[in-house]
Amino acid sequence: MRKIQKFLVLLTIMICNCYALENGLARTPPMGWMHWERYRCITDCSKYPDECISEQLFKRTSDYLVSEGYADLGYEYIIIDDCWLEKTRDNITEKLIEDRERFPSGLKALADYIHGKGLKFGLYQDFGTQTCAGYPGVIKHMALDAQSFADWDVDYVKLDGCYADINEMDKGYPEFGRLLNRTGRPMVYSCSWPVYQEDKGKLPNYEALKKHCNLWRNWQDIDDSLESVFKIMDYFSKNQDRIQPHAGPGHWNDPDMLILGNYGLSYDQSKLQMAVWSILAAPLIMSNDLKTVRPEIREILQNKHIIAVDQDPLGIQGRRLLLKKDIEVWSRPIIPVRTDGNQSYAVAFVSRRSDGAPYAISFRLNELNLVSDKGYIVTDLYDNNRFVGNFRPADVFKTRVIPNGVTFFKFEVSFF
Repeated sequence: MRKIQKFLVLLTIMICNCYALENGLARTPPMGWMHWERYRCITDCSKYPDECISEQLFKRTSDYLVSEGYADLGYEYIIIDDCWLEKTRDNITEKLIEDRERFPSGLKALADYIHGKGLKFGLYQDFGTQTCAGYPGVIKHMALDAQSFADWDVDYVKLDGCYADINEMDKGYPEFGRLLNRTGRPMVYSCSWPVYQEDKGKLPNYEALKKHCNLWRNWQDIDDSLESVFKIMDYFSKNQDRIQPHAGPGHWNDPDMLILGNYGLSYDQSKLQMAVWSILAAPLIMSNDLKTVRPEIREILQNKHIIAVDQDPLGIQGRRLLLKKDIEVWSRPIIPVRTDGNQSYAVAFVSRRSDGAPYAISFRLNELNLVSDKGYIVTDLYDNNRFVGNFRPADVFKTRVIPNGVTFFKFEVSFF
């Protein structure tokens, strides 16, 4: 039976490949680590030896991803962002060249190291004439660069959009995806064309995006602050009717990296980002120094119950349901599902309040679209899935949320 199921999956992928860039990858949102938010474009290894963009940074992070238990929970991609290149291509072959001083062993050797840890290797490039930091882009070299990525055993490609014509992106990004697929190496494809088009007032073609990309950045880069997290949340809630329906297995909206473990978020604000990102079915791509992540923050990042929400096999992106007295309610359908169609839900109560005491608030379950006549078994996802109680649609559910904090619950549909 398993052999038949595998054959059917492969057959489906082959059929899809005839018409689109479906590659069978990213059936749940990718998880891993990327350097950009934490390390930006630090290239002076003499002055900042532990922070510069170098093969040592990615080897060290690979080691910590495994030794600290992240890999066991699904964090598998180690992704190099901008600033890994020499400033010019090879004079003869025109191939991209990794910075010889900072990556002396070469990218293939680094990929071998990462793969040897049981992890996967991701790499950044740009659709424009230059990357955002001024290194060579893929324009006029797309087939060559796609093959270079395959030769380096890359598993995940992020294609940015600086120094590019937004009107060329609708054709250029799909073409690069086809070239990646043509190499024969499976590579998750992360596109950035929505953020650049929306910034210029052009609405992206989301039907094309989900056909040609595994994930895509919708809005601005995240910064190390709660303000930045809230701005991204506001974008997603304001535009959810337009963008939410296009997310699903193999193609995801990407609100950008997890910044837990850096400088800008408190413990409770870190819980807030993790909860909302899981509701959004977001790629869980950390950008931090894993060596210095405090134990209580690591516990958030490794909360298996919340990771399960993010990785839920239904693949339905959640939404902001309502705002009541500056408490936002974010909800996402998850398994299990009853045969009559009633679903379970993960529900996050997010405070946008600044008053000093935890704010007590209550909702009837039917206010939250929880209408199963059999009721729900409620557990606290931030308290080791602790049982809270059994509730029916007319019952009142109460919670207290601290300023700029979150409470997060699973409402599992009852079968009896």
